[in-house]
Amino acid sequence: MPNNPATTSRRAVLRLLAGSLAGSFFAPFARAAGADDPMLRALIEQNQRRELGEDFDSASRTIHMPKASLPTLSPSTVDTTEQAAGQYEGLVAHGGWPKVPPTDRLRLGNRHPSVLVLRKRLIISGDLEANAGDGDIFDSYVEAAVRRFQARHGITIDGVVREATFDRLNVPAAVRLTQLRTNIGRLKAATAHLPSRYVMVNIPAAQVEAVDDGVVASRHTAVVGRPSRPSPDVNSKIIEINFNPYWTVPVSIVRRDLIPVMQKDPNYLANEHIRIFDAHHNELTPSQINWNSNDAVNYSFKQDPGSFNSLGVVRIQFPSPDGVYMHDTPEKNLFGDDMRFDSSGCVRVQNVRQLVYWLLRDTPGWPPEQIDAVIKSGERIDAKLAKPVPVYWVYITAWATPDGVVQFRDDIYNKDGVGQYTTSWKG
Repeated sequence: MPNNPATTSRRAVLRLLAGSLAGSFFAPFARAAGADDPMLRALIEQNQRRELGEDFDSASRTIHMPKASLPTLSPSTVDTTEQAAGQYEGLVAHGGWPKVPPTDRLRLGNRHPSVLVLRKRLIISGDLEANAGDGDIFDSYVEAAVRRFQARHGITIDGVVREATFDRLNVPAAVRLTQLRTNIGRLKAATAHLPSRYVMVNIPAAQVEAVDDGVVASRHTAVVGRPSRPSPDVNSKIIEINFNPYWTVPVSIVRRDLIPVMQKDPNYLANEHIRIFDAHHNELTPSQINWNSNDAVNYSFKQDPGSFNSLGVVRIQFPSPDGVYMHDTPEKNLFGDDMRFDSSGCVRVQNVRQLVYWLLRDTPGWPPEQIDAVIKSGERIDAKLAKPVPVYWVYITAWATPDGVVQFRDDIYNKDGVGQYTTSWKG
C-alpha cells in the first residue's frame, strides 16, 4: 500500500524536530541504553528472548537512563539546566508535544491508537529514538522509552503506562519550561558554596543524597512533609546521631492529631507506648486529661524507644529553628509509594542505617559493627559527629544533570506558579 503523503510529511517534520533537539542538548541521550542500569539491561535481554513476532523489534537502544552517581546539586547542573531551558524554548516554539489520550493501561504487547501518539510524545522529549518505528503496537522500544520517562519523573519504573504516567506525559511543554526557568535560580542559590561532603534532601523528589567530592555515595528514598505540613528549607550541619530515641510529640501534633484520636480511642496512648508528663516531670494517666478540651497541650507526651517508635531506631539531629530532623520509621511501606508526602515536616529516610554509617565514617569508635550492636541492644545512646556534616533541604522540581538527562518532579507545595499542574498527587 502506498504511503499517504500527508502522513509521510508529518513523520518527516516530527523526525526533523526530534533530530534537531538530539543534535544539541539532547545529544548526550544517544548512548548505550542501560549502560548504567543492570536491571534495565536484564529487562531488555528478557524482552529480546520473547517470541512476539517481527513487530516486536528488540534491537539495542541508544537512549540511556539517569546516572545514579550524579548529584542534584552541582555547578555543572546549573549549566546543563540552563541549556535544557534553552532547548525547551525551541521545543515550545515548535508546538510542544501532543496530549496522549488516556486509557486504562498500556503495556508491552498492546495494540492501541494511543500508542501512535505516545511514540510521538516520547520522541519529542528525547525518550525514544525517532527511527524506532511508528506503529500502534506497544513494542520493546516503547517500553524502554516509557521506563526512561518514568525514571526522569520519579515514579515507579515498570514500563507500564497507567494514570500516574499519563498525568506526567500530558503536562504541557510550556509548563516544563516554566519549571526549568524557575529552578535555575534555586539551583544557583543552592550550589553557590557547596562543600565537598554534604547531605541533600530534595523535598519535591522525596529523596536524600549523601555526596562526596561531587559523587553520590548513597541515595535514599524519603518521606517528606505533606502540603498542609510542609518540610522547610534547611541549611544546617548534622551534629549528632540518636540511637533508639524517645519521641516527644510536638504540640502541633498533640493539638491536631492526638486529641482527636484519644476522643475516639482512649487506649491509643497505652497501645503506642506514649506516656504523659506534667511540667514537673510527674507522670500522669490518660484519664487525668480532659480530652474534650485543649487541656492536653499543657503536657508532654513521650513515646518509649522500640520498634514501634515513630522515629524508628535512629534520629539524625541538626540545629533547626523549625524543630525538624531526619529519622527512621516503623512504617517502611510508605517508601514504596510514588507520592511520599506524608510527614508533619520531618524527613523519614529509607535504609537510614547506611546513611548513618556514612555520617559516622570519620568519628572514632563508631564503625558499622558498633552501630549495628547499639541498634540491636535497644539502648539509648548518642553519637556526636567528630566533624559536623552540612545538610541542605531544597525545593528543586526541574533540573538537568551533566549526562544530559532532564528530570521533573511535581510542584507539591505550589511554589512554581504552574497552576493546575502543581501536582498529580490525589492524596
